[in-house]
Amino acid sequence: MTVAYIIHFDVKPERIDPFLDMLNAVLSAMRHEANFLECALNRDPDNPARFMLYEAWADHQDVLDVQLNRPYRQAWHDALPDLLAAPRAISIWNPIRSLQGPASMAE
Repeated sequence: MTVAYIIHFDVKPERIDPFLDMLNAVLSAMRHEANFLECALNRDPDNPARFMLYEAWADHQDVLDVQLNRPYRQAWHDALPDLLAAPRAISIWNPIRSLQGPASMAE
């Protein structure tokens, strides 16, 4: 079943650049995974050290059993305690509708 993850990160202000470098490397690698659907990284306009990541995957069990254990994620997971001011907050959702781009004439 399709699953979406909303992950909030409170990054140490002095660690924003390494945080973004490492996260962007993970995002670039995971986009090639067969069960990956989409993701979006967002920044809080009132707090430049707070980020929200939206990830959608085709299979929750695959994320748990396979994706979280990919070698390209290891350095990222190991670095999080040094990068974050607080533990990340993760919530799991089941998407029911997704829209991208301009509305079509048929909608």
